[in-house]
Amino acid sequence: MKYYLVALFDKNSYSYIEEIQRNICKKYKIYKNMPVLHITLEIIGDPDIEKLNKIISDMIKPYKKFKVEINGAICFDPPYKSVNLKIENKGYIIRLARQLNDTLKLHGFDVRDNIDNWDLHVALANTNHAIREWSSKEYVAACQSTKKEDIHKMAKIDRIELWKPINNKKEMVVKSFLLKDF
Repeated sequence: MKYYLVALFDKNSYSYIEEIQRNICKKYKIYKNMPVLHITLEIIGDPDIEKLNKIISDMIKPYKKFKVEINGAICFDPPYKSVNLKIENKGYIIRLARQLNDTLKLHGFDVRDNIDNWDLHVALANTNHAIREWSSKEYVAACQSTKKEDIHKMAKIDRIELWKPINNKKEMVVKSFLLKDF
């Protein structure tokens, strides 16, 4: 099973992004329960959870809560049909993603080969866990309208979590790693 290492927003940032997500999901009736907004930092195949938790805990220790720059929308075409907010690949977030990838690779974990080809993003709506498949026309309209909003904002990350790939908020969190306050 694949596990996901994700960065999560503080309450204020989450509320702001959730409003954008809610508008899309309401208009196109995509989800019954909206997925948790997050930034995927790494995907890990069949890890030794104990070993993984220790490595991540040690790596995360020096990290403080930090900000990321949301810079417009980015869309991933079929089969994903995903409308997302683009996160700038700079600063703490990209350094953390690279460090996680390199360190986990060194410890023999099955992670992505090259994270430089990865666009950091926050998925607002896509085909995963959707109650229905949205049409190509709906997807294109949602993508264009989100891009038109031209969203530029700083958002705060307050924790990193390890998730199982299930859409059950209570069971998906394997471990939560809180970041230090400034």
